[in-house]
Amino acid sequence: MPVPLLDVNAQNHPLEAEFTAAFQRVFRSGIFIGGPEITALEDEIARLVGAKHAIGVSSGTDAILIALMALDIGPGDQVLCPAFTFFATAGCVSRLGATPVFVDVCPICFNIDLNDAAAKITSRTKAIIPVHLFGQSAEMDRVMQLASQHGLNVIEDAAQAIGATYRERACGTIGDFGTYSFFPSKNLGGLGDSGLVVTNNDTLAAKSRALRNHGMEPKYYHSTIGGNFRIDALQAALLRVKLPHYARYTAARRANADFYTRSLGALPGAVQANAKDCVCRGAAGGGAQSASLVLPVELPDNGHIWNQYTLRVIGEGRRDALRDHLTTRKIGCDIYYPLTLDRQKCFAYLPASSRSGCDIAHQLASEVLSIPIYAELSESQRDEVVAALADFLR
Repeated sequence: MPVPLLDVNAQNHPLEAEFTAAFQRVFRSGIFIGGPEITALEDEIARLVGAKHAIGVSSGTDAILIALMALDIGPGDQVLCPAFTFFATAGCVSRLGATPVFVDVCPICFNIDLNDAAAKITSRTKAIIPVHLFGQSAEMDRVMQLASQHGLNVIEDAAQAIGATYRERACGTIGDFGTYSFFPSKNLGGLGDSGLVVTNNDTLAAKSRALRNHGMEPKYYHSTIGGNFRIDALQAALLRVKLPHYARYTAARRANADFYTRSLGALPGAVQANAKDCVCRGAAGGGAQSASLVLPVELPDNGHIWNQYTLRVIGEGRRDALRDHLTTRKIGCDIYYPLTLDRQKCFAYLPASSRSGCDIAHQLASEVLSIPIYAELSESQRDEVVAALADFLR
């Protein structure tokens, strides 16, 4: 039985009548830019995550860009960000003329290694961007402590983690800014590009609202240079259709993750990563060296939302062999991410000091493979995934 990595239709099609009604509501209103749909979505997301301000924008990438612009980050500034994540995190830093400084990551939770981050702070470092990768929070107490000690701003890249929590606080609400993506593959996926910025700071919120609309406040008066980073009213209305179902989507993903962990953990050579080995929480790392398959773990005090269920396949060439095996069995899988940011061609211009010491990130890039985890997976589909992995491990 084919099992796709993601099936957006399985989630969206049952809501067709509600989507149609939302479209008709916006169509008949004639309000396509700004307006009550956007305000309502912002209010609903703010309540969901417990943020004072929510600002809808055109994408998760533009959410990061606006946050950096609102903090006046530009040429001469350095920004710490993990080497193992999606391009947008560092790309936005570079677009503003600032320098991304790549930091190694933890082999257990995949998030930013704060010991390495601390070692790379200089007099030019202005901000740190912890990414809550794959739906699990970074170690935010240590992030905030490090930022306080060195006077850094904190932008939480929560593109994959809306609704995830750290010590019962929502990811994105702890730093100066949190940024979310509603790209269709995300846990709260729209029907196109859109994103959102949250902050608890009144001044930063007002500046962000102006920046998303060419820096204009009031109309035709520009105190700063912004851009066209607006979310469409139609996208906001469609997201509002899905938002009431989000808790159910999250519960289903968590159930799928629990099933995989139980079932795959019983296979020979498979072990779950040990939370006690998490570098972010003070451990030296390592562990599970004799395993051939390492399963992800939810750290204590974290509320993981499982945007991805990411395996580590140990042994040279074995990850690619597993990918080929699953593909032959018509089971979707993908590599997040095959080339770390410090090794991307577009960042070759950076000094060696900005691209050094990311050995764990490089190792993970050769080992990771994500398997289907979306909320609408059937029991038979989950069984098919486990059976295929069991055949590979024999």
